Amino acid sequence: MKKNWQTKKLGEVIKLEYGKPLPKSQRKRNSYYPVYGANGEIDRSNKYYYTKKSIIVGRKGSAGELNLTEEKFWPLDVSYYVTFDDKLYDLKFIFNLLTTLELPKLAKGVKPGINRNEVYAFDVRIPPLPEQKRIVAILSKVFTAITKAKENAEKNLQNARELFESYQQNIFANPGDGWVDRTLDQVCIVERGSSPRPIKEFFTTAPDGVNWIKIGDTEEGGKYVYSTAQKITSEGAKQSRFVKEGDFILTNSMSFGRPYIMKTKGYIHDGWFVLRLNISINTDYFYYLLSSRVVQSQFVQLASGSVVKNISGDLVKKAVLPIPPLAHQQVIVDKLLEISAQTKKLEVIYQQKLADLEELKKSILQKAFNREL
Repeated sequence: MKKNWQTKKLGEVIKLEYGKPLPKSQRKRNSYYPVYGANGEIDRSNKYYYTKKSIIVGRKGSAGELNLTEEKFWPLDVSYYVTFDDKLYDLKFIFNLLTTLELPKLAKGVKPGINRNEVYAFDVRIPPLPEQKRIVAILSKVFTAITKAKENAEKNLQNARELFESYQQNIFANPGDGWVDRTLDQVCIVERGSSPRPIKEFFTTAPDGVNWIKIGDTEEGGKYVYSTAQKITSEGAKQSRFVKEGDFILTNSMSFGRPYIMKTKGYIHDGWFVLRLNISINTDYFYYLLSSRVVQSQFVQLASGSVVKNISGDLVKKAVLPIPPLAHQQVIVDKLLEISAQTKKLEVIYQQKLADLEELKKSILQKAFNREL
């Protein structure tokens, strides 16, 4: 069978047909048929546009992304849908073939889009239909095993993260002898940031500009702010709030209540609070406490009445903090740091496992279309 493969232009095998707009008034989540955007089902409708099994290809936005559908559907105008002769070609064979072509790399423009003529220009090798089905059966079996392995790795990764969170929660939810409860404003000064307006008029690249701290200057899961991407003028700084190295800042926006420790100085807008400790508390203990579910759940409750999820200064000051003796704070920190290090090692192992499984999937796909299966 390997001798019977033919090289063709992809445009001889498939056609990419344009999707069509569907008014929102004709979409309902509990309807029969899926409505596809550029990268997957985004709604449902009692109307369908195409009746055959097909592949949805992102045309604009998530350009080149692929989604397989085996029921009647409606493709929106940000997508293409694939048509082909099902007497000559197998749907899942074509899907796997398109996956190997990495169509998102063809995307161009401010709102990324792909030109179907560029897709048609690919040279592809196609075996007879029985061989296509044999390859699909092998790939399906292998991919099922890979998916199961990925699910296990993701579960192990989640368990590793929960190990730290569970220990952290247990400490702060079960205070021991000598612990006292203090409100946030009893242990630190709480001040809200402020912003000069319109802010764009105060951005600068001049050497005498000062750091302007934004949420984008933080890293996901990070603890510190080391530098800023933008600076503002000294005139703008007069209308803002200064923070120095060692200060805590707390988000007060859609991701409210997330703490960071300053490793630089600068100015914050009203999407931040600055917290300046006024009693002797271990810095790392204070960070872990603010990050814990014990405190985070209070922030959620305090902001629950807001249309936009943020917290007023008066409310955030009411958060209750369990504080142990100073010497015991260091013991807690040492244990949390130890478990955190163990957790991060496990995360690296499982993330590498996930990456290896993804590479294995790509390798098997390449073998399939290099006639090595």
